[in-house]
Amino acid sequence: MITKLEHMALSIANIERSLEFYRDLLGFELVRELDCGPDTQLGKVVGMPGCSAKIAHLMCGETMLELFEYTQPRGTPLASTMRQADQAFVHIGLQSTDVRGDYQKFKAKGVRFISEPVEFRPDVWIVYFYGPDGEVLELRETPGGDTSS
Repeated sequence: MITKLEHMALSIANIERSLEFYRDLLGFELVRELDCGPDTQLGKVVGMPGCSAKIAHLMCGETMLELFEYTQPRGTPLASTMRQADQAFVHIGLQSTDVRGDYQKFKAKGVRFISEPVEFRPDVWIVYFYGPDGEVLELRETPGGDTSS
């Protein structure tokens, strides 16, 4: 029986740049970093024998974000034509206590936003923004932090 969503993984171009974004700017907690060479079990697990990757595990609340910088083979960037309507995992949703305040703070640090914060429903504020590799993230503020709203 599946009991919860434990983690999600994101393939990124540069682990240091992504750590600066997720750890330093967004406040995720770095739990561990791994360097998996071609002689590790990584290739067997992901179906790419001989691959290598730098991996970082970051916690946000009870959920882990796992960052993978594949060093062999190198990955390709997201297509510039990728839209939220395309069939794929399309964004990472983050709960916020102050979407409008976070928007101002992150915008001042150079984060690129899709729009300004929008009141999607009464007292439910949402804004989408881009991570360092063009991945889309969502900040969502609900009354009392209620995720069902």
